[in-house]
Amino acid sequence: MKPDKNPTITEDTSSIQHTISRKAIDRKLGCIAAFESAAELGISPQTVGQTLDQMDYRITHCQLGLFGHSPDKKIVIPEKNIRPELKAAIETAAKDSPLSCLEAWNIAAKLQIPKTAVSNACEGMGIKISPCQLGAF
Repeated sequence: MKPDKNPTITEDTSSIQHTISRKAIDRKLGCIAAFESAAELGISPQTVGQTLDQMDYRITHCQLGLFGHSPDKKIVIPEKNIRPELKAAIETAAKDSPLSCLEAWNIAAKLQIPKTAVSNACEGMGIKISPCQLGAF
């Protein structure tokens, strides 16, 4: 189930909006800045994503390379030669469903590889990554 894209405005939302406005450029906030904002405010990335939607701001530069990059929006390249340990980790985490963004990040951390290496492998394996921790997809 997708997160509520229109949360109720509260006083807490005001401080989130202020933090986002401070870090955004042209109504766009990079994925890294969104996660930094969540950590700074002690809130979930999903709450930051919901607030971005509420403000009609865009998320850019997905750390998995799935969206928000120029000029082609995504920078994922299907990997054909996937390391066995990476393939096994993805298959175990994804089972019969998409691989979550959070699981992709966890695999990258565990194997000490770039996050985009996981998304490239998923693309090569035909495995979708969803849901996004920020609620973008």
